[in-house]
Amino acid sequence: MWIGRPGALREIRDGAANYDRSPDLGVREFVSLGGGVTTWAPPVQPRRLKVGWDSMEPADFRHLDRLARRMDGPGPVAVVDPLAGSMLGGHQGDGVGSPSAWSWSGSDIELSGGGATDTAPVTVTVKVVPASLGPDLYWQHPTWFGFPVAPGMTVTWWAAGLVGAGAAVAMMRIQWMDAAGAVTGTATQNGTAPIVRTVPAGAVFARPVMRFSALGTWPIGTAVLALGDASAALVAGDVPHGEGSPPYSITRYSHGAAPGDGRWRDIGLELVEVAQ
Repeated sequence: MWIGRPGALREIRDGAANYDRSPDLGVREFVSLGGGVTTWAPPVQPRRLKVGWDSMEPADFRHLDRLARRMDGPGPVAVVDPLAGSMLGGHQGDGVGSPSAWSWSGSDIELSGGGATDTAPVTVTVKVVPASLGPDLYWQHPTWFGFPVAPGMTVTWWAAGLVGAGAAVAMMRIQWMDAAGAVTGTATQNGTAPIVRTVPAGAVFARPVMRFSALGTWPIGTAVLALGDASAALVAGDVPHGEGSPPYSITRYSHGAAPGDGRWRDIGLELVEVAQ
């Protein structure tokens, strides 16, 4: 897993001794006098992450110690979880919910649907195709300029739903962005296959993009931004749901010397997903 502030992610190569990333469902039960049960659940279920390591190496525990003690500022922490099938948000990865999960280029594209319910599909209409460049649809991170990445990572991007719906796909694109949100480079791939690329030096965020080549209207449908080369599984129809890559705050921290050798440390972290 990678953890740190965007632009300073560190890969923790040691296998965790314990790992729990269960969401906080927040469900409450109410029992009537007659014995009937009703439940209530909040509209947002923040994820809680509990992870611990035995005998962690010095360079890694020093990085985590700085994060936990907020030595580099109080800002939220990014966690890039290799167990997540897709870094997109759950509704965003299904192409449903609020259209604010996407942005687009000017008046060339219009989004409709969604918003009313979490399961309402969002539809994209391409209204104008410029002569030089096709219009772009961007999958937006809800907090940062893009999805946190680190140089050397491999990522896979594919808008499976639009491809399956027969959309006029010019190309799949991944924009690499710096800490200020400026685009520093773009990777491209024709729309017939997922795009798999290694994150280049200097990239802090990745933003997935679909470029269209013709007018039309299609449901956005499913999409995946995954760690590693997931292209074969995606083409075979194994499209995981979005698990998100939210900002976290560290709420608990334990730090003890490993038995027998104080150079190594037993580290425990608890984190909770925050709104910003």
